[in-house]
Amino acid sequence: MAAGWSASRRAQEARRQERLLREQWQAARRQAHRWEAASEGERRVAAQLLVLTERGWRLLVDRRWPGTRSANVDMLLVGPGGVFVIDVKNWRAAPETSGGKLSAGGRPCDEHAAKLLAVTKAAEGAVASLGMSPVAVQPLMVFAGRRLDAGLGRIRLLGEHEVGPALLAERHRLRAESVRAVADHLERVFPDYEGSAVGRPPAATPPPPPQQAEPDGLFDLEGLRDAALEEALRAPIEQWMTFLHPDQVALVRRNWSGPARISGPAGTGKTVVGLHRAAHLARRTGGRILYVTFANNLPRVQGTFLRTMSPAVADRVDFSSLHSWAQEFLQEHGVPVRLHPDKAETAFSLAWKHVGRDSRLAQIDAAPTYWRDEIHHVIKGRGITTFEEYAVVPRRRRRTILRRPHRQAVWELHEAYESLRVERGVHDFNDILSLALAEATRHKNSRRYAAVIVDEVQDLTLVGVRLLHALVGDVPNGLLLVGDGQQAVYPGGFRLTDADIDIRGDRGQVLRTNYRNSRQILDAALAVVADDAFEDIDGLRTPGRRDVDLTYHDGQVVRVAKPTVADHDEALLDALRALSAAERGDAAVLCPSKRAIVHYQRLLARADIPVCQLEHYDGHPVEAVKLGTYRRAKGLEFKRVYLPQHDAALRHEPPAGPGATDPPETAREHEELLRSQLFVAMTRARDVLWLGSVTR
Repeated sequence: MAAGWSASRRAQEARRQERLLREQWQAARRQAHRWEAASEGERRVAAQLLVLTERGWRLLVDRRWPGTRSANVDMLLVGPGGVFVIDVKNWRAAPETSGGKLSAGGRPCDEHAAKLLAVTKAAEGAVASLGMSPVAVQPLMVFAGRRLDAGLGRIRLLGEHEVGPALLAERHRLRAESVRAVADHLERVFPDYEGSAVGRPPAATPPPPPQQAEPDGLFDLEGLRDAALEEALRAPIEQWMTFLHPDQVALVRRNWSGPARISGPAGTGKTVVGLHRAAHLARRTGGRILYVTFANNLPRVQGTFLRTMSPAVADRVDFSSLHSWAQEFLQEHGVPVRLHPDKAETAFSLAWKHVGRDSRLAQIDAAPTYWRDEIHHVIKGRGITTFEEYAVVPRRRRRTILRRPHRQAVWELHEAYESLRVERGVHDFNDILSLALAEATRHKNSRRYAAVIVDEVQDLTLVGVRLLHALVGDVPNGLLLVGDGQQAVYPGGFRLTDADIDIRGDRGQVLRTNYRNSRQILDAALAVVADDAFEDIDGLRTPGRRDVDLTYHDGQVVRVAKPTVADHDEALLDALRALSAAERGDAAVLCPSKRAIVHYQRLLARADIPVCQLEHYDGHPVEAVKLGTYRRAKGLEFKRVYLPQHDAALRHEPPAGPGATDPPETAREHEELLRSQLFVAMTRARDVLWLGSVTR
């Protein structure tokens, strides 16, 4: 390919766009002059917007505001970029914004902004029945004769020259058929404004000639041409950013009287609803929203998605992992933080060596891992400070029975660990949350967030949930918990009642329609956990195989069994080599452990297959295979998911020979947790689920 070929093609395309836009502008200007009752400023703005109607947009002019007798809406514009509620102003003085206030010539004009927001809310309600998210409805205030591009909360202020390029630069949200459906619906909801002469004349009426030819300077041809060119080179964004099921939209817009919870099986759109809810609350309240999850890679991805679908409010939503947020919170309040996981782990190892290894705990499980989890997730994770409290506490999601003497031994191990940890002057992750909870409780009357949204809540500890609850309390629309107990990937658990969180009546909602997985993929995943009933955080015991409604039907499960690891890995490479660069960008190789990640990182690197580690993935498209652990994949989805040696950790040889014994109850508990993690990984797949096995 010649070096200048691409530049030449762009130049030709730019000239073609310029000719086309000039013709469209002349036609739009003639059409706008037909609107006798409109002001000259409205006609000029209308001419700008009429150009867009040649590019798949629909313009509704001077519509009646439903529910009022005489109030009108200047313009409703529907197109690939979404729905725009437009208020045209022809002010003598230039608009000014300061401190969230609107003025012109020294006069306050906030009532104009309030009216525009009110009619925008009516438009949001009108399109909600079609499944359109509120983030796709945007208010614009357009000023005739001005050059302007500014923000006033969620309202964008534009001059007449800027409005056309700005709208063409919007990311694509709606397909052509969606534009028609939404515009037709709004045309019915917002009927013609009675008594107005603004409208298109009958077809038989010839258009009156313009009184005076207007210079092309009124029309920013260069800016609009460049925007049109960029539009042609851009790929559409994910459709879920705009359209949800009407039931999901209702949850996004609902007023909750207190803490609320959204649950449901994998693939039912819980995270999507949570993100749209964050954008909706940021717009409605004007305050800051905290969006928290357990994994530290997921907030980056979620932040990217929100900036893409609702950039106007993205700076008012804080995305963070729980522990990162807690550390920042403590530092802001001057509380010393000495988090050192490695030194804390050394303290536990010494405590196990001196206190635990020769205790009665070794009779149940001689490996220290189970007892470390008992301390971290049950004792410290629940904020337990006395043995008497631990002696009677229900150990959620811990099946192994511990009688009082065993719990006494665990408590002695816990005290030895705490003594050694304090002696070394370090904190573990649980300490960070406990310190933050104490600090938040002391400052409970100082509300820094209008709302807190917690994603994957089932993976948090009880102390973590109490901390987030303390930030907003029980105020309406303050706390939203999103998650599913079947997808818990960490030991231990809690009930909402343990955190003094009361989810009453319709404040507990369950999504039941899977929008991601095909029947084949979902059946394969459910087969892994079919026999594992689980207790959710609401206390309900639920069977492993749940009934789910499906909407996505095009998918397949590929099972590959090879006699050796080398043969297995070569089959994986063959499958990945067969993908195009774009297809690799939608593919993920997921592994159960960090050790496996190291192995497959080297394997793919030697095969020259581009890799993006999930811990570095930020949600922006990249033509590389994603690589990460099952846990890192939580909250994400991919068109193709590859699970090498997916069943290796679940295959255990039965005991053989005289005196052979069954594995301890703790091993079965561990296997159940591994099955839950595998289930999560399998349900990340949308189109293809590749399951690799080694038969020897």
